[in-house]
Amino acid sequence: MIKRLSTLVLAGLLVLPTVVLADALEDRIEALEERQESWDLGSRIQWNGDFRFRMDYLSADAPAQYSAYSVSSIMVPMAIGMGLTSSDMLVAMLPTMFTMPGFDTAAARVATLGPADLAATDYSNDTAYTNRFRLNMRAKAMENLEFKARLSMYKVWGMQSGINELGGPFTLSSLAFDGSAARQPEDSLLRVDRAFMNWNNIADMPVWFSIGRRPVTDGPPAHIRMGTGKKMATPVAYMDYPFDGFSLGYAYNNLFGLEDLPGRVRFCYGRGFEAGPKVDDMGMNDVDFGGLSWDVFKKGDRFFNFQSFAAMNMFNVPGDIVFPNFLEIVYNDGNGMLDRTNLGDIYHTSAVYMSKFQALNYFVTLGWSKTNAKGMDEMGNSLLGSWGATPEDRDGYSTLVGVRYDLDDLGLKLGAEYNWGSEYWVSFTPGHDDLYASKLATRGNVIELYAVYDIPAGEKISKFSQAFFRFGYQHYDYDYTGSGYWLGAPADISELANDPLNAQLYPAVESMDQVYLTMEAWF
Repeated sequence: MIKRLSTLVLAGLLVLPTVVLADALEDRIEALEERQESWDLGSRIQWNGDFRFRMDYLSADAPAQYSAYSVSSIMVPMAIGMGLTSSDMLVAMLPTMFTMPGFDTAAARVATLGPADLAATDYSNDTAYTNRFRLNMRAKAMENLEFKARLSMYKVWGMQSGINELGGPFTLSSLAFDGSAARQPEDSLLRVDRAFMNWNNIADMPVWFSIGRRPVTDGPPAHIRMGTGKKMATPVAYMDYPFDGFSLGYAYNNLFGLEDLPGRVRFCYGRGFEAGPKVDDMGMNDVDFGGLSWDVFKKGDRFFNFQSFAAMNMFNVPGDIVFPNFLEIVYNDGNGMLDRTNLGDIYHTSAVYMSKFQALNYFVTLGWSKTNAKGMDEMGNSLLGSWGATPEDRDGYSTLVGVRYDLDDLGLKLGAEYNWGSEYWVSFTPGHDDLYASKLATRGNVIELYAVYDIPAGEKISKFSQAFFRFGYQHYDYDYTGSGYWLGAPADISELANDPLNAQLYPAVESMDQVYLTMEAWF
């Protein structure tokens, strides 16, 4: 009897921990189930990002030339001698002044105004260091409605402003306004680079609507040179212009009856400048974009995109910029600033085809710009026109070609690119990724050689993981002034010292060499 009781007690002692453990496990499961909902809420947001350190070396030279200030200083007394008493009248009489005897040729103007006041100058910057940090997020609000955003910090080591804000020849090509926010080095603030929502699968059709700060930078074929391995934006790289707007798109699988040739087409609209409240029929008009971006087909490594858009009521001075009015400064009349006004419209069309043969990536890009000049500002500037000349429509052209050979076994990619822009070429690239001046805006030629080397840092942690060095050399050879902007007439670089009417607001560079090295991590 005692033996049997001992056995039962022992058995009970063995079972007791199991019962207690089962109860504890059940409580734990209930707690986990209660927390599951919060976990699901947290997992809706996906994060990834990238960090880049970059080092740049710059060497550039500018030929002898006239400055706008010096020419204005001499011409204003001439105007006063003619009885002109205001800057408005001066601008109105400029074309007449240039046709007066003794002033109607470049040689006569040089004899009257003297030789160029700016001597040939060399510029250099041995090292410029920058840090760029970008954080991407993606979240679904509903099954077919998602939100995407990218925050960005981009600054120069040792300063809290843009490197070109120090003045000099690259001021014009790197203006800080809405189209360059978060794209050019500024301070250490984290800015909104992209923020938009997509409504997909509308009415169970391959149709979507997207609105917000648009993902329109680093478009194809820029990703080949940048080493990211994937297309990063909608439009061709000639439209490197962050803007606020919307797109309405349609995707298809068969192009004109050709099976298994997918693509997509989008209508896009955006606002480049908000004029604000004004008196009816007076003052500035808003600047708006509108056009078409069409991925004609994308299959494997083959990709062909065509885009065409119009920028309506283009301004002479961007919203966050102040241009001096040298005529008013010297004349001591007016506010000394170039008042903002609309100048007309700019039309832009471009296309890119890219593919890959074995280890060789290649692409060809073509661009065409056309101005519809409607007016001029108080200094007599129009779209690609100066000195009060009758506004004229101008056509500009550009081409970009490139190759990259991938040595996968070595983790190495070697590439070369060449681009050319004509006298009246106008790009929309204030969001460019070239530190000093946009190469795709160049009125002239640019050659670039580069190498991308994958950092051997072990296995990838996620699908976003990449780490590499990028080393490159760029040579800019400018033929005409004003690259990257549409205000004022381009002047032949070789003629800057031969005619005061070629005077520039900022010194014009003839050639530039740039070497860069980056270390990048995508996570």
